[in-house]
Amino acid sequence: MKRHAGRMTRGDVETACPHRAPQLNRAPGLLVLALLLTESAVAGEKVDFVRDVMPAITKAGCNGGKCHGSFQGRGGLRLSLLGFDPEVDYDALVKQGRGRRISLASPGQSLMLQKPLGRVPHLGGKRFEEHDEAYQVLYRWLAAGANPPGNPQIAVERIEVTPGEFVLSPRQSDDLHVIAVWNDGVSRDITEWASYESRDESCAEVSVHGSVTAVSSGRSAITVTYMGQVAAVTVTVPYGNAAQVVNFVPANFIDELISKEWRKLGLTPEPIAGDYEFARRVFLDITGTLPTRDEIEAFVASNDPNKRSVLIDELLQRPEYVDYWATKWADLFRVHRRYVGDKGLWTFWNWVRTAVRENWPADRLAREILTSRGSLFTNGATAYYYVDAKPEELAETTSQLFLGVRLQCARCHHHPYEVWSQEDYYGLANAFTRMELKDNGDGGRYGGAKLLRTTAKPNRDRRVAMQVEPSAFGNPLASELNTDVREQLAEWITADDNPFFVRSFVNRYWSYFMSRGIVEPVDDLRATNPPSHPELLVALADEFTANGKDFKQLIRTICNSRVYQLAGNPAPHEDRDGMFYTHHRFRRISAAVLLDAVSQATGTEEEFAGLPKGTRAIALPDPAIPSYFLDTFGRSVRNSPCECATSEAPDLSQALHLLNSDDLSKKIRSSGGRIQRLSKEAVAPSEAVDDLYYATFGRPASVTEKEVAVKLLETSTSPQEGLEDLLWVLLNSTEFVFNH
Repeated sequence: MKRHAGRMTRGDVETACPHRAPQLNRAPGLLVLALLLTESAVAGEKVDFVRDVMPAITKAGCNGGKCHGSFQGRGGLRLSLLGFDPEVDYDALVKQGRGRRISLASPGQSLMLQKPLGRVPHLGGKRFEEHDEAYQVLYRWLAAGANPPGNPQIAVERIEVTPGEFVLSPRQSDDLHVIAVWNDGVSRDITEWASYESRDESCAEVSVHGSVTAVSSGRSAITVTYMGQVAAVTVTVPYGNAAQVVNFVPANFIDELISKEWRKLGLTPEPIAGDYEFARRVFLDITGTLPTRDEIEAFVASNDPNKRSVLIDELLQRPEYVDYWATKWADLFRVHRRYVGDKGLWTFWNWVRTAVRENWPADRLAREILTSRGSLFTNGATAYYYVDAKPEELAETTSQLFLGVRLQCARCHHHPYEVWSQEDYYGLANAFTRMELKDNGDGGRYGGAKLLRTTAKPNRDRRVAMQVEPSAFGNPLASELNTDVREQLAEWITADDNPFFVRSFVNRYWSYFMSRGIVEPVDDLRATNPPSHPELLVALADEFTANGKDFKQLIRTICNSRVYQLAGNPAPHEDRDGMFYTHHRFRRISAAVLLDAVSQATGTEEEFAGLPKGTRAIALPDPAIPSYFLDTFGRSVRNSPCECATSEAPDLSQALHLLNSDDLSKKIRSSGGRIQRLSKEAVAPSEAVDDLYYATFGRPASVTEKEVAVKLLETSTSPQEGLEDLLWVLLNSTEFVFNH
């Protein structure tokens, strides 16, 4: 797939981190001699503004987002972010301010040198010394006459970083080497001029010179940036010596690839989860619903060696699967009446449910929504163009949802940690300019729905800030009149050779089942945010493509792996963040799933305004339906296409709600609830305890747990009060609130 690598012609800034200039150790005598030579003989040397001066300014941090590269500039000087526009920067340094920033007659007295040397007051502080290479380059450029940029088309085509991966022991160091390849064929070692950053400094650190030092066990990435090009190098610090993984028999390619990493890292996985643990986990992950006691007992009692695969297939056919996964996609598509009104909400919601129920493949899902047209009341997919009405918003949402690429930075400037430019951003935005919403001519008889239709040429009302031809990340899209550019965009997005599309889907789904993506955040796929398991990401994407981009088959592949079926561990000694999948991570179940679980455990039904009693929380069409519980536990408000719009992080208000909520108390004491039934049927204490454990934890109580619980019931004022107290305790436990 073609990727844009051209130089920016417009660009300002938002954020970046200044770096100190590289230090060169030289004897004082040689330094004096070098400076004397610079004043005379070196004055005639030609220093290239683009290849030499811009990297020196960037390395010194002068054009970073916190300095002169900021949107407003600093101290009256504004440079392009990280040197993405050399021509603009040349004018700013040489011509603006009446040329006072440079002195060709006495280069060493130029303000652009005196300020970063700290000899003239400078808000940015001291940036380099006279013996630093950055100073020497700038001085030679001034002494040679401050030549302007030569060929404006000259740009770095790519950077090559070696080695591609480090495997280091703690406190061991090694060096990076970086080569820049320019589009005119010139190659140059730019190790000293590149900028470096560690994604996880608790694992590995990197110096301004590209020297990498391992700190502690784990995996990090070193990002390398230079003149608009980016690369990343993985640093692996093993937990111990390479080890054999015993008692682990791979079931598919997932297990083979991940166990290979365990051996490299010296890690030992948890054993395979027991049937009780697996059943509860897979019910929650596939249907968002707790299993009943009968379902658990039947599964555990089965002697079928393939019973786990059979259960997975069965769950994928249940109506709860449709409810649960339609809600997940509704969160991402932002199904909400604030955008489309009450009637539009239901057509949008039903369209999403249809896609899930019929198991549309990923490419059909994307094409149907991207190329939608007609009335919102007959084609719910058109709501996509109501949620985001502006071409710029549509470009950002489409890129993030279907490609896993965050383009927002490129709206104002070249993305500082990617290759995407403003041309890429506005090229994609211009794919959405040939559209309009028109009255349908029904006189309001059918709710006044508007028709989404395409136009022969760009709609003046949808004009964007930069007029460029429609394109998809450097791939031109036809711009002939009467052409629906969205058709070509959808074809490009869903093409089998577009790695972003399938990788974004498999990474997102992997995170749903494994609690973290192979790339994190899941919708931020870029060179400087490399996958923790690159081979696995490629293999999953290839498998997804080979299976027709079938979501259910992707779920089968993940859930049938032994890695998915490992036992949970709330406090692992190693692999604490779960990056290497040696155990199943504990994670709080989502707001809607938790509310349904509470209702199921207490034997009650939730009531939502305007909906039939018993409507499940995972089947609600939008978050405008009031629910204090769902708000407290972080349901998505559907204001962003980001997974971060939904919160599953536990907090104090949630704990207090479970402990003190009148609503929860009413459910526990409900006249038609589980406790009332157990009391009326005079169920034996031992059996009642098991009933509550199955209802909450999906398993029978252990011997010790049963002894303690039975004693509680026998010493309570009444059996019912004892059962109420026990259920309250179970509902407040980690084992209930978390999936594991």
